[in-house]
Formats: sequence, C-alpha cells, structure tokens
Amino acid sequence: MKVGYECANCQFYRGYQGILLATNDPSIRFRAMRSLFHMLTENFESEAIPSVLGTMRERTIKSVTGNSDPYAEMKRISNQRAMEVLPLADSLIPAKGSDKIRFRKACLFSIVGNVMEFSIPGHDFSFEDLKKLLNSAEKDLAVDDITEAFETAKRSSSILYLTDNAGEIALDTLFVRELKKIGAQVTVAVKDRPVFNDATLEDARYVGVHEIADSVITTGTDTMGLSLPECSEGFLNYYDSADFVVAKGMAYAESITEIKITRPHLLLLRTKCLNVARHFGVEKGKNVAKLLAPFNKRNQLDPP
Repeated sequence: MKVGYECANCQFYRGYQGILLATNDPSIRFRAMRSLFHMLTENFESEAIPSVLGTMRERTIKSVTGNSDPYAEMKRISNQRAMEVLPLADSLIPAKGSDKIRFRKACLFSIVGNVMEFSIPGHDFSFEDLKKLLNSAEKDLAVDDITEAFETAKRSSSILYLTDNAGEIALDTLFVRELKKIGAQVTVAVKDRPVFNDATLEDARYVGVHEIADSVITTGTDTMGLSLPECSEGFLNYYDSADFVVAKGMAYAESITEIKITRPHLLLLRTKCLNVARHFGVEKGKNVAKLLAPFNKRNQLDPP
C-alpha cells in the first residue's frame, strides 16, 4: 500500500505529537522538528509505504531526543484499561458455542482492539468506547473473510500471530486462545524494541499472552509493520515455516500488501485513516478481516 496525499498531514502530526512526548526541552523539540521536516522532504513520494515512513519518523524522534520510548506511559495505561475490558469481551464469547462461532467473536473483538491508537488526525478514541465497540463489532465489519480464515486456520498446524499495539494485545489473547483450540500451534510476535505504541515483550507479559500462546518471540527489530530485510533470522524462521499468518493493524496491512506472500495472511484492522480505508474500498472507521492468498504465477497473470 502506497501513501496518499493525506498521509503527509498524518506523518507530520504524529511526529509532532511524538516530539512533545519525547522531551520538554524547547531547543531539542526545535531540532527534532527540523529533522522531521528534513526526513519527510527527502522521503515523502508517491512510491513510499506509510509504515516505512512511520518507522523513519519514530527513529528520527528517538535519535534526536534521546528518548527511546516516548509512548511508555500511554502504553502502560492502554494495557491497564484494556485488561479492565477483557472480562466483558470474554463473557460475550459463548462458552458452549461452536468453534466457528467462538472464532468469529474472538476475531471481531481482536479487531475492536485496533481502535486503540493515538495521534491519527480525525480518529477520536477514548477507552470508554471499547465496551460500545464490542457490541457493534459485527455491524462495523465492512470486509468479512472470517469464515474463510476459520477454514484456513483449521487446516494449519502452525500459525504466526503478529501483534500491533499495547492495550490491543490484551484482546488478542482471546483470539490466540481460539486459534489454539482448533488445533494450531500459535506463536505470537511482538516488536523487539519500542516503536510508537506497538507492543513489546513487556506488554505481552503484562496481558498474559505468554501463558496462552505456545511461544512469544520478537520480530528482532523496531519497524512499524513488516520489513523482512530488518527482521532477525530467528523471526524469519518462524515466518517462513508458518502455515498461516495473522497480522494486526494498519502498519502490517500497509507493508504486507507490498510483499509477495507465500502463505495465507489474515489482515485484521480498523480503518482509522482515509488512505487505508480507500485501499480496502470501505469507509473510514470500519472493521476489516481480509484474507490474502499466497502469491504465485497464477495470481500474477489472472486479472483482478
């Protein structure tokens, strides 16, 4: 997925907000803003990928300010508030429901967690919204490949689950549990180092995903989305051997749609910006469960 013209405003605004969080020193803020402008001037072009620009933006801010985790406090609060909502979400998954029904509910609630995002122009989020959004998750679903994803998961012996944000990862635990119940071995991957409000090992342990998944690993890097050249060899071994990949959030959608995938990928996200919404052909503020088929010569030659 390439950038749209709206992405310029978003990249700048998110960078500006990140700089305010990273330091209180006016002179450092000024230098960080100059560096942000320079980075965007050099790299904002029609072929740019939003998640790649986001990674460059966050690295620029961390480098100039010396703050390696500007969103640490916001992530802590997100985890805490999401854990307060988790029991309600769990109670809405019917204990005696079929595997297919439970899978669908947990998948939807995982998508709802993706609303927990900061500093996106036009995306208004409050933690009080979470309970309401659990009840409207089905109604807000604009791309529905969940049934196909269920059938794919049933045929898979190993699943790699790529998490997105802190807080959101608490609701991911319900979907990881259901993936395991249908017989798959599930590995959860988080970011190796802080980047924006993405989940790291610290967040995974806080919400207890390590007690549910078969293993929790890191991507080996601090990129937003998936940048295979920057990932660790250990992560790539899991990625290359997985039968099925579940990827949460807009950054993974932005990057994975630029990769020639060799196994099914399920993209789960909330369309929090116009560029992503336009890519999926839906309105902003909708839930998306998009199953991507593996790339091969037939995919390449057949018309869309």
